[in-house]
Amino acid sequence: MDSTREYCYKYPRPSVTSDCIIFGFDGDKIRVLLIERANEPYAGRWAFPGGFLDMDESAEDCAKRELFEETGLKNVFIEQLYTFTQPGRDPRGRVITIAYYALIKQTDYSITAGDDAKQAQWFSLDEIPPLAFDHSRILQAAISRIKGKIRYQPIGFELLNEKFTIPELQRLYEAILGVQLDRRNFHRKIIATGLLIQLDEKKANVSHRAPRYFSFDKEKYEQLSRRGFNFEI
Repeated sequence: MDSTREYCYKYPRPSVTSDCIIFGFDGDKIRVLLIERANEPYAGRWAFPGGFLDMDESAEDCAKRELFEETGLKNVFIEQLYTFTQPGRDPRGRVITIAYYALIKQTDYSITAGDDAKQAQWFSLDEIPPLAFDHSRILQAAISRIKGKIRYQPIGFELLNEKFTIPELQRLYEAILGVQLDRRNFHRKIIATGLLIQLDEKKANVSHRAPRYFSFDKEKYEQLSRRGFNFEI
């Protein structure tokens, strides 16, 4: 028997892609990074950075490679969101995609369209253009994930400066959750976590009472997490 054919199977082999849903915060709104496709299918339509998996790379490596090739972003911590397997989601054939997401501070990164992306651009969540493939469905899954996660993990601090005011933190939560939060109640809950370090500095050049700056105590959070601490707002 030909040893090279010993493990050849009769089953069809779907293609695999990786897609990246990158959320950013500009101090006012949550935005998502999209690329304008240069090639068919869906040439001229907006989509997430992503592409086909090479035989010698993992899905996460593929996601990071495509993100860099199409937007110029690198050294971004990404987390797996979900695997989308619906038949017919890609007109090129049977394609499964493994989606990853990240939250980044926009001012820390610059984007440059490359590879098969005509443009790379940030869009606020209330201005999303028609998306290619099933990316609207993927976007909704990613939004649901961060809305749920920000309530029990302090992921939002990654989108702020190292020092921030509680009103700035509240605006971030409101932007992600899409709701208006009671100022006093939010202040009480966030202080009660014990994870903010009060700084001896107040915000300058404001017309009203200057809010105090805080920083996030990441080391304390990691220590408490190992003991089963649950961050909840």
